[in-house]
Amino acid sequence: MSKTYKDYKIYCCFTLNRLVSELGIDLYQEGLEGKLDDVLASRPNGISKEEIKHEIRSNHFMTNKVLEKLLEDGLVRIEEREGRYEVSITREGVLYVRKYNEFFLSIYREQIQEHYRYRGLPHWARGAER
Repeated sequence: MSKTYKDYKIYCCFTLNRLVSELGIDLYQEGLEGKLDDVLASRPNGISKEEIKHEIRSNHFMTNKVLEKLLEDGLVRIEEREGRYEVSITREGVLYVRKYNEFFLSIYREQIQEHYRYRGLPHWARGAER
């Protein structure tokens, strides 16, 4: 099986969904918008840039490109803490990924399945098909 090229948009999807999973919430629950500020305030820390690189299984260049785009769009925050970069999702990021996961799955289904072939599809990919 040859490795398929993935553009930064699918990596943005992987990154945002990984950050949502760190919140420990059901992305598709009723009334999420009303609870979101409290959820984000109770979980102020994100994950390291290295964890993002591992999640998207890409190189330093692509990781930076993805994070720059997400930061530019206001979907993540990046803070330097104790010599490392910590990435957190914003309210806008959560709502964005909730809205577009189904679209991402319809466009990138093969790439998503290939990316997670050894781990199995994550919750977000199964939940978006509701």
